[in-house]
Amino acid sequence: MMMMMMMMMMKGMIMHKTTIDEELKRQLKFLRFKYLFENWDHILKQAQKDNPSYFLFLKNIISGEYAHRRDSLKISRIKRANIKEVFIMETYPFEKQPQLKKKMILNLYDSLEFMQKRQELIFIGPTGCGKTGLATSFLTHAIDHDYSCYFIDFKDLIDQLYRSVADHTDGRVIKRFAAYDCLLIDELGYVSITKEQAGLFFDLMRKRQKSRTTLITTQLGFAEWNNFLQNTHLTAALIDRLTVHCTMFNLNKCTSLRPKNITQASTDKEIKSLPEKTK
Repeated sequence: MMMMMMMMMMKGMIMHKTTIDEELKRQLKFLRFKYLFENWDHILKQAQKDNPSYFLFLKNIISGEYAHRRDSLKISRIKRANIKEVFIMETYPFEKQPQLKKKMILNLYDSLEFMQKRQELIFIGPTGCGKTGLATSFLTHAIDHDYSCYFIDFKDLIDQLYRSVADHTDGRVIKRFAAYDCLLIDELGYVSITKEQAGLFFDLMRKRQKSRTTLITTQLGFAEWNNFLQNTHLTAALIDRLTVHCTMFNLNKCTSLRPKNITQASTDKEIKSLPEKTK
């Protein structure tokens, strides 16, 4: 009712080119109509120009307010998801990575099948190939569709799990990470872990399997996982669980997407210790 009265009042103001006053500002802030507050003058000018019906006038304002709140909620969810840098699929340079099956990847992305079927997505490739950006695109897409999501580095995840053992909150911490609809674990295997830490990580993956979607990026192929997990049987069990229903993204032959801007400060330009371009 208040919204309707306000819209009718605004419509009546159009012919008089009325600007927002302090009392109305206070009311809009109290009601949290941020879109209306920020676009008041533009809305009045546009209405004066188009002379819409009361219904269309009200509909346009409600649509604008709805879109603004949706965008604000999305920004808030992305912040809560701990995403370091937001990537979207539309900007991923597939033309630089022709070996990727673009059509299949886009179908998996657009259909949200990876969320609906609670898949594991595993991105394997060298540094700079775009695996984190591609994985983050899937995570952001899930956020856009109101799924609870979280981004965490493997090292940070292990640190949190291990610290929780000391204060006997490991069950609570594992439960929290197990509850996210979509969890992105970045750079799996970047650091070696103890057998106890490996056990905690396995417990988390066991709880998430078939009930939640997990995205994993790593530079290591499966044959190398035992190097950081340091437990042959646990490694085999973990890989067996993760590959029950998963999509693999093999980026090992992808080219580096990071631009190089090297200025030579010496006459000898041949420095063999510099990393070669990805073959």
